[in-house]
Amino acid sequence: MNIEKAIRNLQLRGFGVQHFATGEEAAAYLCEQIRDTEVGIGGCKTADQLGLYEKLSEHNSVFWHWRVPGMETLQKANAAPVYITSANAISEDGEILNIDGRGNRLAGQVFGNKKLYIIAGVNKLRPDFASALERARNVAAVQNCKRFPAQTPCKLDDRCHDCRSAERICRGLLVLWAPMMGMEAEVILIDEDLGM
Repeated sequence: MNIEKAIRNLQLRGFGVQHFATGEEAAAYLCEQIRDTEVGIGGCKTADQLGLYEKLSEHNSVFWHWRVPGMETLQKANAAPVYITSANAISEDGEILNIDGRGNRLAGQVFGNKKLYIIAGVNKLRPDFASALERARNVAAVQNCKRFPAQTPCKLDDRCHDCRSAERICRGLLVLWAPMMGMEAEVILIDEDLGM
């Protein structure tokens, strides 16, 4: 993948971009930038791998339903001034794709928060929109579904079938072409394979 092209195109679209060699460096940067505020974290394996909940909790109030389950936590996360999530895929053209089931992670990227951080390993980069969508549907969404007891066709052959299962967890697709009006968004790219 051409990370320099992705960085250039994300910046042209209005995203701030930080590029780090390691997740440890990225986590240190985020801990330096985010202090004395409220932070929401969307369902995000990358944040978990970087230990962000524990690290950010030292100087912030952090709301993450993976640590404190419940609707109240989801609502507080989406109302926090700072929101952290990842991407299922990022195209080299600067498009950021995410698939979600409940919608809280998508909502946190489009409304209500002042600052959005999208953290992603280089494994999320794809050359164009079509290959980014392919990754989001057939890699990230399938891996995510395997974390749950849902009986969906993708569990059998690792492919999205656009199923009509009542247990389907991939119910909405969000594509960010630019930061939403009134929201500052920064992409944190890490030269490691992270997340799903």
